[in-house]
Order: sequence, then structure tokens, then C-alpha cells
Amino acid sequence: MFGSLMHYAFDAILISAFLAGVKRTTGLTPALHQVPNKDIRQMLRSYLEFGEYIFDFAVVIFGRSDSFERKR
Repeated sequence: MFGSLMHYAFDAILISAFLAGVKRTTGLTPALHQVPNKDIRQMLRSYLEFGEYIFDFAVVIFGRSDSFERKR
């Protein structure tokens, strides 16, 4: 039970970080204004902000690693 819950939580974090990457590279983001319930809308906004935090954290970690290099 606990392992399954952790798996779903990790998957949710990966999806949120993926959506943050899409937002950063393309500018596309979910249309939260279409969600009618303001509490759910705020929860989704927080979820997406957490994904941006994870994405930024990963960029910092990868940037400090010798295994990755920046190409432009």
C-alpha cells in the first residue's frame, strides 16, 4: 500500500516537472481559467508551481554535474 502511494506521488512529481519543462521551452501551459472550482484551480496552480521548483532544482543539479554539458 505505502509503496504504491509513493509510486503515484513520484509519478505526479514527474508529470508536474514535465509540464514545467514544456512551459519553459514552449510557453504552453494548462488553461486553469477553465476549471470552474476555484479551490481545485488553486490546488492545480500549486501543483504546477511545485513542478517548476523541481524542474529548477534538477537544472541546478545537472548544471553542477560533470556528466552534463550546456550546448547552445
